Amino acid sequence: MDAAPTDVVRTSPDVVRNSSESARTGVWFVGARGSVATTAVAGCAATAAGLHPPTGMVTETAPFAESGLPPLTSLVFGGHDTASCPLPKRAEQLEAGGVLPYGLTAAVRAELTAADAEIRQGGPLPGDTRTDDALIASFAADLTAFRTRHDLARVVVVNVSSTEPAPSPADSSLAPSSLYAAAAIRSGCPYVNFTPSTGVYAPALAADLAASGLPYAGRDGKTGQTLLRAVLAPMFVQRALSVRAWSGTNLLGGGDGAALADPAAAAAKNAGKTRVLTDALGQLPQGDVHIDEVPALGDWKTAWDHIAFEGFLGARMTLQTTWQGCDSALAAPLVLDLARLLARAHERGISGPLPALAFYFKDPDGAGSAALADQYADLLDFGTALGGGAA
Repeated sequence: MDAAPTDVVRTSPDVVRNSSESARTGVWFVGARGSVATTAVAGCAATAAGLHPPTGMVTETAPFAESGLPPLTSLVFGGHDTASCPLPKRAEQLEAGGVLPYGLTAAVRAELTAADAEIRQGGPLPGDTRTDDALIASFAADLTAFRTRHDLARVVVVNVSSTEPAPSPADSSLAPSSLYAAAAIRSGCPYVNFTPSTGVYAPALAADLAASGLPYAGRDGKTGQTLLRAVLAPMFVQRALSVRAWSGTNLLGGGDGAALADPAAAAAKNAGKTRVLTDALGQLPQGDVHIDEVPALGDWKTAWDHIAFEGFLGARMTLQTTWQGCDSALAAPLVLDLARLLARAHERGISGPLPALAFYFKDPDGAGSAALADQYADLLDFGTALGGGAA
């Protein structure tokens, strides 16, 4: 494996202490032409213009009014992608699929076009012979140029690309997600891993990550089935009911469905789903989670859970749930939340992993509670701290 980059750019206080009320903040998506990023850019523009309410954005609720988060109107979007479909065209496709409301693409076309102009070629592409360090340098240069071009106070890198298989110890190169993460470290950018991919957690990046003084958070956004598990599993514990088995099935299409058709990628995805149950219940009950690609579903997903549990005097009972939704519409407000929270943490000089953001992730940093209610309380405390005095 190539050595981890050693020339990490330290973030100087005079760069990061600009007022979040007046400065502009960059949001750089890895996977910038995917469904989640497209929905986030379109949704941010629509919400900032008052065309739609900020439904699903926790940071737009009353408890965060004094947290000092960058306003939605201050966000500037760009990113990396290997796809070539322009954002306005991608938004039209999502609109046709019912993900975006009718007419929204036309209403925010200028914002989508501006963001599309800031998307740079990702990689490595097939046949790319560049070393890991050369790729990292190229990606970092794109980030630095973006920050300079728009006179941004900071840039938050958010990984919303397709799920990768877990890397093998025999791999001689960093996984693509880790190349982008290394570029974020090198260019002094806070980092969010909204996927189960390795990203910033590659062992080769550990020393530079620790030395960078950057805040980071991950991994794998908690949007549907696992969100429900984080609510239901603590309920069984609190009511002293014994869970005997917990099985689940996911049917999904779109790019996520295609990526998770790879058994190795699906295994990486399921690791976070099982962690929630293990942490909440104290053990992993019998049962598996299956992910099946159904291309006809497009960006929509159906998830079933079958829970077998035991009550008083050994009475055996079951609970079955069905979750039907659009992952892009569920994920987009969360990545906007996270970009704003990481930007404010960076402004306040907070560094390292942010366990207080476990509310958003299946496989979060730290070993705190897996119960959503506890995680929400931690998030509120973090929001209060962000708005306080010296960090």
